Amino acid sequence: MKSFSKVILVLVLAVIVGGGVFLATWEIPAPVANVERVLPDDRFPR
Repeated sequence: MKSFSKVILVLVLAVIVGGGVFLATWEIPAPVANVERVLPDDRFPR
């Protein structure tokens, strides 16, 4: 039973490390849509 839990622990650690490496090296594209919002003057006190 101890060897089974060690195998599960190693697999979980490998998935976590692999996910971290994937996120660190992934070239996420920047958003290309322009966002324009009209803010009313009432929101900014003078």
